[in-house]
Amino acid sequence: MLAQELIRKKRDGGTLAADEIAFFVKGLTDDSVSEGQVAALAMAVFFRGLSLDERVALTLAMRDSGTVLDWSDIDAPILDKHSTGGVGDNVSLMLAPALAACGAAVPMISGRGLGHTGGTLDKFDAIPGYKTQPDNALFRKVVREVGCAVIGQTPDLAPADKRFYGIRDVTGTVESLDLITASILSKKLAAGLQGLVLDVKWGTGAFMATLDQAKALAESLVTVANGAGCRTSALLTDMNEPLASAAGNAVEMRNAVDFLTGRAIDNRLFDVTVALGAEALVLGGLCADAGEGAEKMREAFASGAAAERFAKMVSALGGPADFMEKAEAYLASAPVELSVYPQEPGTVVGVDTRAIGVAVVELGGGRRRASDVIDPAVGLVHLAGIGHSADSDAPLAIVHAADEASARRAAEAVRAAYRLGSPRDVEDRPVVVERIAPSL
Repeated sequence: MLAQELIRKKRDGGTLAADEIAFFVKGLTDDSVSEGQVAALAMAVFFRGLSLDERVALTLAMRDSGTVLDWSDIDAPILDKHSTGGVGDNVSLMLAPALAACGAAVPMISGRGLGHTGGTLDKFDAIPGYKTQPDNALFRKVVREVGCAVIGQTPDLAPADKRFYGIRDVTGTVESLDLITASILSKKLAAGLQGLVLDVKWGTGAFMATLDQAKALAESLVTVANGAGCRTSALLTDMNEPLASAAGNAVEMRNAVDFLTGRAIDNRLFDVTVALGAEALVLGGLCADAGEGAEKMREAFASGAAAERFAKMVSALGGPADFMEKAEAYLASAPVELSVYPQEPGTVVGVDTRAIGVAVVELGGGRRRASDVIDPAVGLVHLAGIGHSADSDAPLAIVHAADEASARRAAEAVRAAYRLGSPRDVEDRPVVVERIAPSL
């Protein structure tokens, strides 16, 4: 086969066969296709699109470009979750141990922050000693003995996707629904999953700004994942305000510890976590329906079983054995705290959630470049949600910053991100909007 002939075929609206796609993906892995050829195919796909069979073939070829994990030695359903990203989205921190407490095995391979959205790995990096890149033996040991392990992608998982994404990123083809689908799923399916629940977000803090865009992505992901043999469903969730009341790395980890121990629980965060967990338990055959799954999730949190699994996971991956009891002592604290008050009192009726995420990045809690070092201590806490009142006694947020100047800049950004009005202007929006059922 010739790469240029496959590019020509797709450019002219043809359908690529599975072996043609596999040939091109092999070229991605062994560098036998050039960057120019990869870019040309990406652009052809961007304009011409892929059929369902092509999307499945691309996903499987990229999954099989590296190691595919095998968990046949574990007598439990292998489950995971993927979020399309948002602000204050620390669901994974509670979801993985809760699913483990309910009888699942959760080898959760997560990512770092991207753009204005926070990354699960960056949050775990805030725990001293925690290994987000363990060797395969330790990863398997922790999943087997604890029931869950949250780590980063290893170089041998879906390596073709890493090269493909890097080229897409600089050629204006990142937004292709077909390529987004294959990119997300190739990495997740390489983890050897039997069930996957997707949290596809929409709104001012999501990559998909409208509900229609989010639904199109969710339907594509669910259809392709099921077509590739992994039982998958999706929930469409609201990201028109931060999900947790904290945004940052150490501050979101504190928020998760408070959630797991029952000290303080954000209602919207609880609802999304329980709904996703219930969905995963049904996919894994551990519950008959979502109602039973939700009850099991609530019990895992109320009984302390999820907190216990979290503590064991942290310790097994190199973190402090007493982290849950002494989280404040282990997590970094910023030297400057600044409360952000509104110019005029009112009720929060809207939030530019992306601007909140950007403010955290500019504080040093995210990356402008891939090589940037994150400050785990900085961020925003006590973020006011839609419907909350803000005045001279009730701030919109509290900034945690490295210095006074950056604190003041962040305060102005936060103030500008909030829209205040009267209580009658508050739109009542459910946090879980819709479910996309498995297609198998």
